[in-house]
Amino acid sequence: MTSDVSLNTALQNQQKTADSKNKLADDFTQFLTLLTIQLQNQDPLSPMDTTEFTNQLVAFTGVEQQINANQKLDALVAMGLGNAFTGALQYVGLDVSYLSSEFQFAGTAKPAEISYALDKQSVETKISIYDETDKLVYSTKGSGKAGVNEFVWDGTTNAGGKAPAGTYEIKIDAIDSDDKGIKSSVVVNGSVRGVETQNGTLFLLVGDRAVPVANVLNASQPKPPAQTGTA
Repeated sequence: MTSDVSLNTALQNQQKTADSKNKLADDFTQFLTLLTIQLQNQDPLSPMDTTEFTNQLVAFTGVEQQINANQKLDALVAMGLGNAFTGALQYVGLDVSYLSSEFQFAGTAKPAEISYALDKQSVETKISIYDETDKLVYSTKGSGKAGVNEFVWDGTTNAGGKAPAGTYEIKIDAIDSDDKGIKSSVVVNGSVRGVETQNGTLFLLVGDRAVPVANVLNASQPKPPAQTGTA
């Protein structure tokens, strides 16, 4: 699970802490200046009560300690985010399975392997695949078994041709015996080519898709290409 703290919020918090420390330093300088002036101009026969100044000094010390604690927390958060980015880089070059209805089709040489799960048994299941313009390119009947089902698409289209490599979306429509829709989830596969941040959140680049790290279920080394020819 990823943290709610992002790179952006970490940087913002660091800036707030720095601003607070600078403001405290300015306030403390003004306080010392005011104290010096009052001490210089006090009546020697009736010295002023120092209780209020003592209380303010204690308050300044408390605020300073809190700011120092915030600085240490900011440093720990920055370290954690750095480790998260380093960890995400370990996915580069690996094949990953992740929760998403959109997937990258590499072409006919590498069919798309897709898994979908149904909450319960269906009496009718339809698998539909759409291209980036939301045009239906392929549809077929799917397994209605409750739980995980496997589906492989080799790029075949409804027109009988082969779909080009690119980003596609798969939709699972399943109904039960009462003609009510059944909830489903989809897991697709792809190869990670890089890592990036969007609004402070880490994403893996899979084809043209940016996949949240939190959506990744597993990762593995790519399968070696099939050997062809004779020995």
